[in-house]
Amino acid sequence: MLVKPYYQDGAATLYHGDYREVVPLLAPGSFDLILGDPPYGDTALEWDIRDATWLSVVEPLLARSGSLWCFGSLRMFMAQAGAIAEAGWRVAQDVIWEKHNGSNFHADRFRRVHEHIVHLYRASTPWEDVYKSPVTTPDATARALRRKARNAAHRGHRREHLLQRGRRAAAHALGD
Repeated sequence: MLVKPYYQDGAATLYHGDYREVVPLLAPGSFDLILGDPPYGDTALEWDIRDATWLSVVEPLLARSGSLWCFGSLRMFMAQAGAIAEAGWRVAQDVIWEKHNGSNFHADRFRRVHEHIVHLYRASTPWEDVYKSPVTTPDATARALRRKARNAAHRGHRREHLLQRGRRAAAHALGD
């Protein structure tokens, strides 16, 4: 099967497909970044089977200071932590992708409303070769949080409301 770039311009090329078909066509050491979203192995779905070999298959594609960002569930990363370390990777940082409606794969557990995105780099690469200082602009200024002023009557009412609510909760707990 001929694998074509999904998107390509002068700065980037994106491939979309099964890594087992795409990786053999690519030059070793030619990537600064690999973004992976492997099956998590968290469900009973036919396609959701963890593949322990994918990290070692894509690793030769990275340039010396290249890194890998991987989507996954906390359960997946915890189960794979030993394999990730043994394969020669270190975790640099993680980001949480908050999903406002979540995914509904399961009827027997809470809806997934976030995913982890973990930044990995080779343990053999010094961090200073991976880390890039953030670009800042001189126009950034410190900002103060301004709260709307409340009148004294409102502040007193809120305090009294909380006290009453506390008394009702205590009375309820004591069975009064």
